[in-house]
Amino acid sequence: MKVYNTMTRQKEDFVTIEPGVVRMYVCGPTVYNYFHIGNARTFIVFDTIRRYLEYRGYKVNFIQNFTDIDDKMIKRANEEGVTVKDVAEKYIAEYYKDADALNLKRATVNPRATEYIDEIINFVKDLVDKGYAYVVDGDVYFDTTKFKEYGKLSHQSIEDLEAGARIEVDERKRNPMDFALWKAKKEGEPAWESPWGEGRPGWHIECSTMACTLLGETIDIHGGGADLVFPHHENEIAQSEARNGKPFARYWMHAAYLNVNNQKMSKSLNNFFTAREILEKYDAEVIRMFMLSGHYRNPINFSIDLLEQAKAGLERIYNSISNLEHVIDVSKYENLKEEEKEFSNKLVEYKNRFIEVMDDDFNTADAISVIFDMVRDINSNISVESSKEIARKALDMIRDLGSPLAILQKSTKENLDEEIERLIQERQKARKEKNYALADKIRDELKQRGIILEDTPQGVRWKRI
Repeated sequence: MKVYNTMTRQKEDFVTIEPGVVRMYVCGPTVYNYFHIGNARTFIVFDTIRRYLEYRGYKVNFIQNFTDIDDKMIKRANEEGVTVKDVAEKYIAEYYKDADALNLKRATVNPRATEYIDEIINFVKDLVDKGYAYVVDGDVYFDTTKFKEYGKLSHQSIEDLEAGARIEVDERKRNPMDFALWKAKKEGEPAWESPWGEGRPGWHIECSTMACTLLGETIDIHGGGADLVFPHHENEIAQSEARNGKPFARYWMHAAYLNVNNQKMSKSLNNFFTAREILEKYDAEVIRMFMLSGHYRNPINFSIDLLEQAKAGLERIYNSISNLEHVIDVSKYENLKEEEKEFSNKLVEYKNRFIEVMDDDFNTADAISVIFDMVRDINSNISVESSKEIARKALDMIRDLGSPLAILQKSTKENLDEEIERLIQERQKARKEKNYALADKIRDELKQRGIILEDTPQGVRWKRI
């Protein structure tokens, strides 16, 4: 398996610290609002990576944090006249609601920054003691000039970073790029006791502390959106490696932006849709299909047309699932026929192709193409004259390849109530007796009840309108 490492800017063989175990930390949301579908892309990408690693037999310890104390949260709490904790509780609950709806697997742990205040203080204290951080009026800053490799993730020198960054001017800092590890208390803000007076953690220190506490000083994968490369992940590396004297993460992975009209979707540009808004109009599988139809390192453009294309593609595969379920129900042949053995072997070849492309830096776009190729082949080779066994094998393979993508797991079968079942049987009988007027009348009656019949070479099929 190969993984593209942002640090080295190349694909590398994936080798974990502990054989068979992946320690993975992915930056989660700041819980002051509903998350938008740009955030959802990052969450879906890393959920899929985690699922695929599990599919390949790894035990994945997956940590995704909640930032539950920062400037945005304090602002939201003041606007709503509630506490920061109230805001956090509300939007963590809303996060889970939307994440569950998108079929995102729950993290092994979702740590909150406020649960790790003691560990954060100890982390900052170590940096001060080692000479990497300094105290000014109760604020603690990391001295970027002391960490000689600063800029190695974004591949820029401190001078280049200074020239290109929007730096908050603070005359008390020794260097423009220095960043806050601990912030002294301001009026009306939550605060905790520390050796430097009352205050609260800076943003970057939270993730370093929680990753180190829960996964160890060196982890396998650290992930997030491309917007986190600088300054967030750059600063995490500086403070973690300065304190621990060892590499923070073996592989740095970043999901590219989701654009709207070729602009990055973001709350600051006010060109975003929340995940909840899109979930009201589209099934989670459609959204996942859309998000995974491009490689995670390539930006994708959001549009309703592209969502509709994903929906149509998904429906084509579900039609095939429906056909296979029908064959399993009606076929006269139980066991694999001699002439079906070659196709049975071909299904395994599709699985091998799927693994080959997913092993190459989690290429979901090509993996979905493999599924479509397989479904076309299934449609050409399996009919009501096929055996139940080959239909089951094909259905199992579609579900197997869909599972790491968290799609294609539903059944198309529904339990019709007895009366509708009776009407369908009556229509079949009328058609056999060439009583087409009665057959059409029953078809129209079923249509009024929201049931559409389709006469196919495999027999009568139905679906709800």
